[in-house]
Amino acid sequence: MRFIKLVIISIFFLFLSSIEIKAQRFKNVKDKSYYSDDVILGKKTLKYAQDTVVIKEKEHNELNEVVIKSQVSLLKYGANGNIDVNVNGTVLATSSSVNELLGRVPNVVVADGEISVVGKGEAIIYLNGVLINYERFAAIPVSQIQKIEVISNPSARYDAEGKAVINIITKKNIESGVLVTVNQHVTVSKFGGTIYNTLVDFNYSKGKFSFVTNYGLQLGRNRELLYTTRTRPDPDDFMKSELTTDWKRRFNNYSNFGFGLQYSFSPSNYISLAYSGNVNDLGGITESRNSITNNSGNSFYATDVDRNDVLLNQFINLNYNWTTAKGSTLFIGSQFSNYNQTIRDFIDENSLIEETDSERFLKNNVRSRINIIAIQADYSKKINEKTKLEIGAKFSHATINSGTDFLISDDEINFELDDELSSDFEYNEKIVAAYFNYIGTWSEKFNFSLGVRGEKTSYDLFTNANGTQKFDKSYGNFFPNALLNFNLSDDWKAHFSYVSRITRPRYQALNPYVIYQDPFTTIEGNPNLLPEKTHAFEIGTMYKKFDFKVGYTYKIDPISAAALRGDTPNSYILRALNLEKGHTFFTSLSRSFNVKWWNSVNTASITWQKSVDNYYEFAFSPVEPQIYLYTNNTFTIPKLFKLQLLAWYLSDRSYGLGSENGRSTVTLGIERNFFKDALKLNFTANDIFHKFMVSGDYNVGQTQIYYHRTYSTDYFKLIATYSFGDSKKTTYKKSEVEQSENNRAR
Repeated sequence: MRFIKLVIISIFFLFLSSIEIKAQRFKNVKDKSYYSDDVILGKKTLKYAQDTVVIKEKEHNELNEVVIKSQVSLLKYGANGNIDVNVNGTVLATSSSVNELLGRVPNVVVADGEISVVGKGEAIIYLNGVLINYERFAAIPVSQIQKIEVISNPSARYDAEGKAVINIITKKNIESGVLVTVNQHVTVSKFGGTIYNTLVDFNYSKGKFSFVTNYGLQLGRNRELLYTTRTRPDPDDFMKSELTTDWKRRFNNYSNFGFGLQYSFSPSNYISLAYSGNVNDLGGITESRNSITNNSGNSFYATDVDRNDVLLNQFINLNYNWTTAKGSTLFIGSQFSNYNQTIRDFIDENSLIEETDSERFLKNNVRSRINIIAIQADYSKKINEKTKLEIGAKFSHATINSGTDFLISDDEINFELDDELSSDFEYNEKIVAAYFNYIGTWSEKFNFSLGVRGEKTSYDLFTNANGTQKFDKSYGNFFPNALLNFNLSDDWKAHFSYVSRITRPRYQALNPYVIYQDPFTTIEGNPNLLPEKTHAFEIGTMYKKFDFKVGYTYKIDPISAAALRGDTPNSYILRALNLEKGHTFFTSLSRSFNVKWWNSVNTASITWQKSVDNYYEFAFSPVEPQIYLYTNNTFTIPKLFKLQLLAWYLSDRSYGLGSENGRSTVTLGIERNFFKDALKLNFTANDIFHKFMVSGDYNVGQTQIYYHRTYSTDYFKLIATYSFGDSKKTTYKKSEVEQSENNRAR
């Protein structure tokens, strides 16, 4: 609680302080964060960039060159409501994974496998402006990331999937010649264990030819703990279940790899071929303990799962990019994605019912294969200095084949197939999309963007779970969008935006097969799920270093997870379903400043979310808003070290169906370079107070459910980075094409 108060006080001070802290500047020279110009002062030339000021005297008696350096801003606000977050050289770059990195980005929340933007909802991920899948995203080396773009109002150029876009920009200063970078991470967590992560990047370029390759290997252990209670207070139907699930994961082979070839016909015209993949060989033990009390007495169940899960993902990209001297561009890209997963889990299940012991053995064998082909073409035509037209098209085809064999034995020798928990699943999906976007400028103070995207989806589904079932469906949607920008003055800008989006169900959420979790809990898909559609409005203004936004989102058929009563009194089914509608209101205020030794980013927002439904017997609670606070600070002591402090806080919230408890985290880092920056050492303490725990409660009919999930976020990490080679600056265009279907493969 003391930490929360300190964060609130700090951010309040930073926002409302009337003291404008500035770096030492020369008189009559304005701060230019986005531009680089020359200013003539009599016989002197003043050249300034984002972080360097150089003064040279033209006369013979000139003084020696004077260089004044300041830190690069952590964050930049766009007039359209988007933000750019620098990663390189900040505490964000010490993250073990891109998933962890995004959890440290302002206005981005990562929890339970979902990446969302505050006030908007779940985001889709792009790499250098091109959509990527979740597995590819997870395999990106953090060391190669330059910055993160949070796009809260995506135009028709972006896929309609998701409610916001997060664009990951990799470093462009890949060198000609040879450059090798080696990263070694050692992460120690009292709760989770120790993890060793080794990353190697190799870059070679000569003339018009470039070659890049990388390999990363992660070994060690981590942990996740979930405590759940289910209570029916009705005396005639009383039941209380206390379930503890402990995932003790072992990384047998957690690796990613890839290479890229590029031939440049000219600096802006190139063809590239890329291959990448990742292997996740996951072992360890999952321990489940369930104590049940009801009107019949007490019972206890213990389940131990010996994990043997292997996932192999592979991707091939072939791309061509062409740019004219007048600024028009053509991009043609293709990709093939392949996902192969096998699960060989052995389950030892013990029970104690009315002083009677019993034991049985289970095998859960799962095989799954997903193939996705995607082709896209994007063309941008600069009509004149004030007008630009963007058009494009996409086609994707996804096929899925999976099967589950669930076997039961009383003696660990003779296993029999359980038909209710075994099934096969086949799925085929095609999506055709086209868009256009018109960008115009009416005057120096007003510009706009108008566009529309059309998508046609068709799929067919077969499963023998719960009897033979076949489904097929075809639907089309149009997604208009509009953006208006007002440049009222050099210090004051404003914008208005409207975007429409869609969230399609993930493939496994459509699969009605049964996943065994414990004797009373199963996970089942829902082939009747509908896509979720959203309409989002936003008004924002920028005044000097302040950024203010207010927005509203209307959801139709929102997809929600629920725990439903099963066939037996004590059983529950975890399943995704559609509610009727949803409403989200949000407002946010941000301020940043940058001085020679101190760089700071600060954000505060309030989100109000409500779900509405008349289809199910859910109990709705009063809605309460959620407060989000964020601060990121870097302190630089020249020639010694760099100290970094990051903290964020999410308050309690109630959204009608249930409520979530607050959580927070504090991260400290210290960094120093050696041998002319060839060697970099970084020590990071993450989630110092171990307050990143997701908990809350909700009701299912007459059942009250409470959950509390603990992650391995409290750790100490040592990072050593060494770079060597003989190189000169060049550029490698790492463009890729993928479709949003890849994200749904999770």
